[in-house]
Amino acid sequence: MKSLKNYYKPTPVKIRKFGDALLACAALIGGGGLIAYDSLKEVYSPKELKIIIGVTLFVGIIGKFLTNFFSVNESKKSKSNCK
Repeated sequence: MKSLKNYYKPTPVKIRKFGDALLACAALIGGGGLIAYDSLKEVYSPKELKIIIGVTLFVGIIGKFLTNFFSVNESKKSKSNCK
C-alpha cells in the first residue's frame, strides 16, 4: 500500500509536466476527432473512429491520473543537515 500513500505526496515536476502534456495531447486529438468526425468518416469507418477517439481520451486521462502515484524521494541525511 506504499504506492497509495504516494498519491497524496508532491509529484516531481518532470512527471507532472509529462502527465499534463499527455492529457493536453489526448484532449486535442480526441476533441479534434469529435469535431472533424463527419469528414473523417470518409477515411475511417465510424467504429474505427470511435475506438481511436475513445482510446486517446482514455490514455490521456488515465495517464494523468497515474502520474499522481510518483513522489519525490527525500533522503534522511538531507533532512538532518538542515538548520
